Amino acid sequence: MRLVKDLLHQLADPKLTQNDRASLRCQLAKELEEAGNYEAAREAIGEFWQRLGDRPALVGLDDATAAAVLLRVGVLTGWIGSTKQIEGAQETAKDLITESMKSFTSLNDLEGIAAAEIELAYCYWREGSFEEARVMLDEALKKLDKSDSDLKAVAMLRRGIVEGSAKRFNDALRIYIEAVPVLEMSRNASLKGKFHHLFGTLLKNLGTAEHRGDYIDRALIEFAAAGFYFQEAELWRHQACVENNLGFLFGTIGKFPEAHEHLDRAQMLFTQLKDDVHLAQVDETRARVLLAEGRVVEAEKTARTAVRTLEQGDEQSLFAEALTTQGIALARLKHPEQARVTLGRALGVAERAGDLESAGNAAMVLIEELGSSLSNDDLKALVDRARELLANTQDLSTLKRLAACAGRVLSLVHASPRFPATVDWNTFSFKQSILDYEAHFIRLALEDTGGIVSRAARLLGFNHHQSLLALLNGRHEVLRQRSTPIVPRRRSIIRSKASNGFHPSSKHRGKTKVRILHVEDNQTIARMVQERLELDGCEVEICADGTQALELISSNAHYNLLLLDNELPGVSGLQLLQHARSLAHHQRTPIIILSDTLDDQTASRAGANAFLRKPEDIAVVGETVTKLLQSAK
Repeated sequence: MRLVKDLLHQLADPKLTQNDRASLRCQLAKELEEAGNYEAAREAIGEFWQRLGDRPALVGLDDATAAAVLLRVGVLTGWIGSTKQIEGAQETAKDLITESMKSFTSLNDLEGIAAAEIELAYCYWREGSFEEARVMLDEALKKLDKSDSDLKAVAMLRRGIVEGSAKRFNDALRIYIEAVPVLEMSRNASLKGKFHHLFGTLLKNLGTAEHRGDYIDRALIEFAAAGFYFQEAELWRHQACVENNLGFLFGTIGKFPEAHEHLDRAQMLFTQLKDDVHLAQVDETRARVLLAEGRVVEAEKTARTAVRTLEQGDEQSLFAEALTTQGIALARLKHPEQARVTLGRALGVAERAGDLESAGNAAMVLIEELGSSLSNDDLKALVDRARELLANTQDLSTLKRLAACAGRVLSLVHASPRFPATVDWNTFSFKQSILDYEAHFIRLALEDTGGIVSRAARLLGFNHHQSLLALLNGRHEVLRQRSTPIVPRRRSIIRSKASNGFHPSSKHRGKTKVRILHVEDNQTIARMVQERLELDGCEVEICADGTQALELISSNAHYNLLLLDNELPGVSGLQLLQHARSLAHHQRTPIIILSDTLDDQTASRAGANAFLRKPEDIAVVGETVTKLLQSAK
């Protein structure tokens, strides 16, 4: 808060011009807004903006300062409208921000335009209009392409928020990894806290969707880091969001007392901040925890409270989520008609907002919770609607639910006495729907694992890969070709088996684990790569220092493969590669360069077996390692 005090001191100078005073007030408002003190930020604008809904006073200001005031007032209108659930506030905010963007455009101020686009995107995101938010953020990132500023980091993090909200978790993960180098250059504790919080939220979502305990553990670590930075920056609103997420996580793993303890903290902080929308989010989270505990009556009452708050404002995606949670509770309380109306409303609200994932989820919940009480026509319409809404989903767990819903519909319709015996199954869509869903997530699993059937089978939940092979050899023969190794990426320079003489890895002989030395000084990337390779049964040793890595490579320690970054403290990755090739015991060791500063030709000339671009190629590290080790056989 030192900067706030400095700004207040500067504002006390009676010699300030009107433009200087307006600029200082905008800076002060931005600092208070960052801390979540939106009403204080509104008051900081002073004589230039009195109340929400009023147009700011711009007379006497130059064009650049007027644009800055318009942007700040628009941003605050969006935030205050969101926290207080004021209907129409987001439209007003968008109008003000758009006006500021036009002014920045006339001034050829690219950073100002980008800042306006980032804030405009957040207004669309609050409404659940994810595609519009994507477009705006992508435009902002184009303008900030060569920048390493905090503004670029904000744009990248918000882009990840949009993809996470749309359940496109792989895209969100890629964006956050790409943001790491930009954030490492920042001294902004608030930004670092937001990164850890968003990364933890993503891991939380992946962990709960895929039943991955390791992701849950990592999410808890990320939330702890976020809490550290938020407390350092005195960002209590953000700290309250962390507490809400921790409450959800502990509820997911069945630690209900801890869950309610964290939710109580979140509730206390949001109450102090007078933030109605986030209080409603805490209620919705608590309702989910209560459902997991079997306390259904309390869950329905708590969800109903969240619904009452959220239906007053513009946060349509959150409103749809609260309605869905209430609908589940009503169904389990044996109130099918009320549940049906509530879930139908959730579906409609989410679809109108453009949040197709939430709309598809509501449709699946209707089938899961109320299937036995719905007519055959309603069941058929719902499964077709869910399939249409979720046609572009990348979430494997959602696809599995979709297939299960189709199967449930088929069994319910077939068993129903209302079902006419003369139906021609050749023209009925349910069987084909199930096959389509099944093929969809088998294809996704094979693509995600590089065509390795055993890994795809584990991802799909089969106890043995023979089960997946049976499907590929039976009703999904067209997918068999996807189980063969895929063509390497253009940036990969994997050499043919004839060009190297790798000793067969012990993993592939079935005796001991493959040992990999990963030299990487970025902890986030190192952890992500380690986690991915350990899923394949590899043992990964991480070294963050080039000089120390030189000693490890020179020692008698056995490594089946070396994975090297280039920009390292002490000795560079290229130097490590050249040194390794000078040693008799590493002349045939597979070596991968994973770097954002080299190119494939330089890596190849130095003796690398493969080059991958960081961060975008992190997703194919496992595939590349597997191919190199297999080529050594």
